[in-house]
Amino acid sequence: LFQERGIDVTQTMSRLKSKRPGAAMEIDIVAVNGSELVAVECKSRLSRDDVDDFVSRLQRFKVAFPQFREFRVYGGVAGIEIDQGIDVYAYRRGLFVIKQSGETVKIINDVQFQPLGFA
Repeated sequence: LFQERGIDVTQTMSRLKSKRPGAAMEIDIVAVNGSELVAVECKSRLSRDDVDDFVSRLQRFKVAFPQFREFRVYGGVAGIEIDQGIDVYAYRRGLFVIKQSGETVKIINDVQFQPLGFA
């Protein structure tokens, strides 16, 4: 999915959990290569609050998962249903937006999209 965006994923992980004080979190999907990763939040119905909460967690990601501190971290949100305008909102927050398309999913950001790197 991310190869067409220049991120050559070599490994995926599901439900990555951290119990570190001040940075406890769970990430639904993490797609990794040697220097970059995309953390993805999956929702049946994606809302503005979901996007805001996820961006907040991404800002603490490297504290929660210090094994990835040298990686460039990007974020993505996926929804079966996406509240009106939330795709644009997430795009403007620097997130990949992933939407169901028939039997598969696709990234709906345009080709000019530049994802935000989170520290």
